[in-house]
Amino acid sequence: MDELVVSTDVYAAPEDVYAFLLDFPRYANYSEYLREVRTLEGEGGPNTRYALTFAWWKITYTAHSRVTGVEPPERIDWEITKDIDASGCWRVTPPEAGGGSGPTATDDTDDTDDTAADPTDRPCEVALEVEFDPGSASSDALDLPTLVSFDWVVKKAIPLIRGEAERVVERAVRDLEDSTRDVDLDVYVDSARI
Repeated sequence: MDELVVSTDVYAAPEDVYAFLLDFPRYANYSEYLREVRTLEGEGGPNTRYALTFAWWKITYTAHSRVTGVEPPERIDWEITKDIDASGCWRVTPPEAGGGSGPTATDDTDDTDDTAADPTDRPCEVALEVEFDPGSASSDALDLPTLVSFDWVVKKAIPLIRGEAERVVERAVRDLEDSTRDVDLDVYVDSARI
């Protein structure tokens, strides 16, 4: 299995990040090649099924995915259910406890503030993790132009996965924060093809 993980910090409450990422149809707004996400069944929880329509070069393909598990507000697991062995998750890691600018233990004053700290003061981490087996891709899944081989398409498409993952995470973070800041991404790749 090939693996790709794209992660970054986001200045938003983990619950808001989770709710945002659970809205799979929104992903088409962030991708260069994902044209549409249709909900086939469910409301975002386990067993919700989606049809994801991709378009690249002269090829249009609809992948089918299913949410396999959720752990609000920290994890959304999914899998592709036809034509390729692929799965992944969105992982949201809350900020570490502590820190902030509240009173210290040696502070003798009793002016404690019972209001909660702003959840955007410290970032949580968001990560898109993907595992896939390019060798499991079904050549029957695509209606290819004459003289175009399935192997050629796979060879050209796999390197696009990293750029797409980075683009989706970066654009989603900008929308979550309602900002235009540069988003620093950490990328881990366990593949010679990506």
